[in-house]
Amino acid sequence: MVGLLQFEELRLRLENMRPEIDDLGRALGLDAARAEVRELEEKAAQQDFWNDIENSQSVLQKTRQLKDKIASYEALRRKTDDTLALIELADEEEDLSVLAEAAEAVDSVRAQIDTMRLATLLTGEYDAKNAILTFHAGAGGTEAQDWAEMLYRMYTRWAERHGFNVQVLDYLDGEEAGLKSASVLIEGLNAYGYLKSEIGVHRLVRVSPFDSSGRRHTSFASVEVMPEIDDSIEVDIRPEDIKMDVFRSSGAGGQHINKTSSAVRLTHLPTGIVVSCQNERSQHQNREMAMRMLKSKLVEIKEREHYDKIEDIKGVQKEIAWGSQIRSYVFMPYTLVKDHRTSFESGNIGAVMDGDLDGFINAYLKAVSLGQVESNK
Repeated sequence: MVGLLQFEELRLRLENMRPEIDDLGRALGLDAARAEVRELEEKAAQQDFWNDIENSQSVLQKTRQLKDKIASYEALRRKTDDTLALIELADEEEDLSVLAEAAEAVDSVRAQIDTMRLATLLTGEYDAKNAILTFHAGAGGTEAQDWAEMLYRMYTRWAERHGFNVQVLDYLDGEEAGLKSASVLIEGLNAYGYLKSEIGVHRLVRVSPFDSSGRRHTSFASVEVMPEIDDSIEVDIRPEDIKMDVFRSSGAGGQHINKTSSAVRLTHLPTGIVVSCQNERSQHQNREMAMRMLKSKLVEIKEREHYDKIEDIKGVQKEIAWGSQIRSYVFMPYTLVKDHRTSFESGNIGAVMDGDLDGFINAYLKAVSLGQVESNK
């Protein structure tokens, strides 16, 4: 009898989620998304569609993103229906062996609703865009450079968990281990909207594998996050404000990038902002990508610092050190990852370093929506 009551409780929980799921469909603007897919597919069917390769790729990417959003919602509805059918059948046959599976399925539906609900909070102008992440090791040599590479791996794992594509744009190896700096493009719907919460300094406390005395070390690395700005957004950068250097990719980075002598570094003279790209096979392609990165950086700073014009940006850099961290990762004497803005924390540091960041991202988005923390834009 107890088991049958549990089936009834699960059924009621699921039924109570249905109005939420209906409301979620409206909040996600699925009718408008379906209409936009039809328009984009009509464009793709036109004879001159492939005359402009860049525009055609943009149309196909937008179509894919909208279809993914629609498919995710429809998969949620199917899962809800399938779970309800499972509960009703097991209840009818008094099959208690299915109880644990049914409870897990109901929890999964709940989690999917919460995750998709957060997507409705991503209403910023650039939230739906791809994200460019740049990692910088702080002071401390090998320790900090190893920590920067750990963060690089962590965000790559997060992207893979979400089915996003990761493209390495730039990678500068550390002197003995790790990396000095690196940039990656993470392609996927709402990549920037989710990852904008990660902008800032990240602090590591651990017993150093590079210290023969086994002492505890504190290391810092920073993560910059920018929306990928395409040519549909006008950014006024004067040619005379750009200094370009060409250099050869070097070091052990061959596992990450193409080693050619066509790597490009751009310096925006008014702000001192520097970007580089060495992933593409030609100097022209690397310069094009570096310009896109520079535009993205300038737009991100303008939005975050509330500047009226790009010309107002001064390129102020925060120190990658104690007191400015957004999150701490403690491996010793206990294991804990804590976000200092939202107080969200996790004791499973292994899972976090393997890309389990959704709890931190979700807590940040909720706090921003409630006005509890300031948005990184």
